[in-house]
Amino acid sequence: MSDKLPEEVIPLAESGGERQPEAKRTDGKSHVDSAPGDTTDLLKESVVAALKTVYDPEIPVNIYELGLIYNIIIDEDQNVHVDMTLTSPACPAAQELPAAARRSIEHIQEVKSAHIEIVFDPPWGPDKMSDVAKVELGFM
Repeated sequence: MSDKLPEEVIPLAESGGERQPEAKRTDGKSHVDSAPGDTTDLLKESVVAALKTVYDPEIPVNIYELGLIYNIIIDEDQNVHVDMTLTSPACPAAQELPAAARRSIEHIQEVKSAHIEIVFDPPWGPDKMSDVAKVELGFM
């Protein structure tokens, strides 16, 4: 494992029900938003778009809108690390979903590598879903 600190951590914060990426440094320093078109911003958008193509086989909503993606970390070498959860520790798609998420990110030309880590803290709940997912599933 490299001793380099990730360049950018993108926790997916809730804002008005819509999940929006929020940039934050992991070294405790404030992050100054970069100019539009910055390589990391574009890569972040591509990663989110790729994750939106991955669907839980039991739920007709993509894993991003479902709220399964907790953090996206992109380092200076274009390595992508994603913390994701599952709807339950006994999820039948526990092997399939992380592998599909990793493959979707690896298809992005600028990505050097992709790593998915499954986390269960905090546990997933319907409050993690975006408004888009809630509407799709009849919660709104």
